[in-house]
Amino acid sequence: MPLLRRPPDGSREDGGDPFAADPEGRRRRRATLGGLVGLGGQLGGHLGHLGGHLGGPFGRRLLRDPAGPRGRRRSEDSGVARRPQEESGGGKRGSLLRLALGTWGQRGTEKASPVEGQAGDGAEGAGERRESGGRDKDGDGDRERAREPLSVLEILELIQRRHLVAADAQIIALEAECSLSPSRPPSPGPLPASPSSPSPSSSSSSSSPPSPVPAGGRRARDVALLYRALLSQLWAVVAESVTSPPPALAPLRAVVAVLEQEEAADARCPPGTRPGRPRALRRRWHEAVARAAGERLAQVAPAGGLGARLAALAARVVGDLGVVRSRVAPEYPPEWGALGVYARGYHRALGQQVKALAQRPLDVPEMYLLLDWHSNAYPREVLGHPEVGALLRVQELGPLLPPETQRDLERSCIAAVKAKVEVAVAQELQLSEDRWPEDVTSQDMDEGLATRVTGLLRAHVDRAPQVTPEFGREMAHSLLGVLVAFLHSFQRKVERFLDSPGDLAPPDATPGRAIALANCCPPFRAFAERLAQFGHPESEEPRRQAHAALDRVTRACGHLLTRRLFEELKPHFGKLMKRKWLTSSDAFDAIVMLITSFAQTLRPLHPEPHQVLVSELHRRVLIEYVRPLLQGRLVCASAKARARVAARLGDEARQLRELFTRLDSASPWLDSVVPRLRELLVLEDTAALQMEVGALARDFPDVRRRHVAALLDARGLRAQGPRREILGVLQDLEGSEPEPGPPRYRTFFAELAAPRPVRCLPFQLRLPRLPRRSPARTPP
Repeated sequence: MPLLRRPPDGSREDGGDPFAADPEGRRRRRATLGGLVGLGGQLGGHLGHLGGHLGGPFGRRLLRDPAGPRGRRRSEDSGVARRPQEESGGGKRGSLLRLALGTWGQRGTEKASPVEGQAGDGAEGAGERRESGGRDKDGDGDRERAREPLSVLEILELIQRRHLVAADAQIIALEAECSLSPSRPPSPGPLPASPSSPSPSSSSSSSSPPSPVPAGGRRARDVALLYRALLSQLWAVVAESVTSPPPALAPLRAVVAVLEQEEAADARCPPGTRPGRPRALRRRWHEAVARAAGERLAQVAPAGGLGARLAALAARVVGDLGVVRSRVAPEYPPEWGALGVYARGYHRALGQQVKALAQRPLDVPEMYLLLDWHSNAYPREVLGHPEVGALLRVQELGPLLPPETQRDLERSCIAAVKAKVEVAVAQELQLSEDRWPEDVTSQDMDEGLATRVTGLLRAHVDRAPQVTPEFGREMAHSLLGVLVAFLHSFQRKVERFLDSPGDLAPPDATPGRAIALANCCPPFRAFAERLAQFGHPESEEPRRQAHAALDRVTRACGHLLTRRLFEELKPHFGKLMKRKWLTSSDAFDAIVMLITSFAQTLRPLHPEPHQVLVSELHRRVLIEYVRPLLQGRLVCASAKARARVAARLGDEARQLRELFTRLDSASPWLDSVVPRLRELLVLEDTAALQMEVGALARDFPDVRRRHVAALLDARGLRAQGPRREILGVLQDLEGSEPEPGPPRYRTFFAELAAPRPVRCLPFQLRLPRLPRRSPARTPP
């Protein structure tokens, strides 16, 4: 700001106004509070710069309006009050700063100079201000300022010096004046001058009069701007209270007093009677606490990854809430529940930090870490902290993350795990398939493929339920789908390999590889069962598909293992049910010996595939044993012959039962098929035969009329009456099946094709002999 020169005679050309010669100065004199609150205008900048040298935001207190000692200056009257001319006309010139800022002491400690004592309000008014300013140190100054009307700039100075209670009282009074005083147009001229000042016409003619604004609107604007500055200081004190030492918490008590004072003003103004009321500063205090908590947590930036940041955030929350519990909360009234307000603020601020972390691109371990910290570590380490957790109401805080955000993070984690595991298990299957043609042992194949694949899945199945049971259930269902897809691929590759194991593979190695592949099925089956037991409502169908794929693999391996056995057994089965069979047991003994020898090669099998394979072997051996009987190889023409056949059938049925019992067959229901057929051969009574046919149909639902008819042919029953009575028991079973048939492992007669009986005519056809025709003679 350029210095103004005084004329040689000691008087001012501008009537005592140092800004009159400068048009920019006249505009500064018209400055409003809006530019001063933020210190963004030119006048605010100059006053702040100059006031810094004298120890106050605005330096000295501005002079009173000469209209009277109790008059309140308007916000635009921030120019320099004209100083009356000294009686001598040539007295010592005061500094520009004192002329601009008045006689208000630096925070009430500076004494007035003789020049200041001659300012516009008179010595008595100035003495009053000096006396009130001198009492600022012990708090009486705030009460004195609350009693006297101050200008808006003086109220702003109180706010910036954090005399918050006195400033709020002045703002409430100014707000009351806005609602009570009628609007009047402002004076178009400059501020009133002292008696010795020249008339307004002597000032510079370059400045134009301000635009007329209603006084009520201007004061309302001043109130709004003052409240903005007041709230800024209030919330700054709230934010600083957590980090301030104990002696510096006195401003927090002023904040409480201001909030109570504002609540009393709200109570005096019913809603709708005054603009801006009720202000509800208690609610805005809650918001300020949350903002301050957000700023505190935003400053946490530890060196390290996600885990270090989450640990630092938790430590900051616990530390700050500990300070609130011990030092900050006691400064508030107990009924305010300050600890709960701060806890909710920090809870929401921490939720915003965690939500921002959840929206970043994270890998699978970081997703697990964030989900586990949100669901377990935060409730345990923060909400359950011994110094803080006992005073918090966890139910009122609510979830840290919104449910949608948590579900999105869980779905992202499940999708990422599924994609990662699918690639990993496919690579394991390919590596294992490349080794199948090699001469490997069953232990290598079992521990190599099944252990690695289930290990890849088990890592996530064990980790996900530790977050929440619901997340574990969803993860298990997703991994069950991955396992089903893998097992379908595994099944196709096994079937293709077993059909053509390779031209270079030695024949003796094929059974060992089939056993190794069959041994892979039990770990997969047990793991699929474990995934289904998590209880997802849609897990039953994938579970069934997994078991079906493994059953096909086990049957394919068993078929390969038993194929060579049945090639060796086929000639011996061809000797059964013939006349020589009744007198020699060589064929049957060979069958038992080959089966016993084959059972020794099945020892490396795990119990589950071993039981399945032996049960299938049991079924197929009995089918091949019964087939010659139903094909009509042996016809018993007499009761003696039927008795011999029945005795032989009973003895061999006993030996087969004992053999497969030693082999731990899981199909004891097969042991009754030969005894049932034996009874149909030896019984003579038609009713007894009917009952035996009914029992056979009950034990073996797939038996049909043609099977029983073949047995009746074998026993030599040709009479049509008894045959019709006996076969009538199965009449309802002939044709279509209204109910689904038994499962494949319970089928027996369905794989036996009995020959259809040849219907003979009851008489012989005699065709007459035709006479021989003589050959025709050719003409000569």
